[in-house]
Amino acid sequence: MTETEITTIRDVPLSKLVPSEKNVRRTGREAGLEELAASIAAHGLLQSLSVRPVLDADGAENGKFSVTGGGRRLAALKLLAKRKQIAKTAPIPVIVNGGNEEEVSLAENVVREPLHPADQFEAFKRLADEHGFGAEEIAARFGVTPQVVRQRLRLGAVSSRLMQVYRDGGLTLDQLMAFAVSEDHARQEQVLIICRGIRSRPPSAA
Repeated sequence: MTETEITTIRDVPLSKLVPSEKNVRRTGREAGLEELAASIAAHGLLQSLSVRPVLDADGAENGKFSVTGGGRRLAALKLLAKRKQIAKTAPIPVIVNGGNEEEVSLAENVVREPLHPADQFEAFKRLADEHGFGAEEIAARFGVTPQVVRQRLRLGAVSSRLMQVYRDGGLTLDQLMAFAVSEDHARQEQVLIICRGIRSRPPSAA
């Protein structure tokens, strides 16, 4: 590892963090920002930002840091500061990376695997069942509406067999929602068997 690739972990005041022009994410930067801000407010910053020092015209550090990885998290933090939910100078955990800015940003975005919707539905259901959170409380902690939470709770309550079929690509989200109308797991699975039988039945002769 060369000297320029060495990374360090430290806290930096939010006011000293600025977006990096080298961040590879150009599309959807504002998508889900409210949800992300609500999550950070409720649970804290769960993943440190990747940054590098900003240099002046003489090549000396000017005290600010450009965020190469975590631009949406930075925007959400700035939104919370604007709303006075956190201080503008709140200490933010960062990883100071001396490597290539664009490469670091690309690595962070490429290797990330999104959470499958089924896992989200079931996690919301566990929050309600095991921790006693109501729809309104869950909604506030994740920046969504109570109606969205109630829908996800209902989806999280479908038969585990149906959920696995959905995970495997055998059901679409719309189809899973149709099954969720009934809370009877046995009935859900019975209808699934019937539907599969209809799809597999050869067309009748003319």
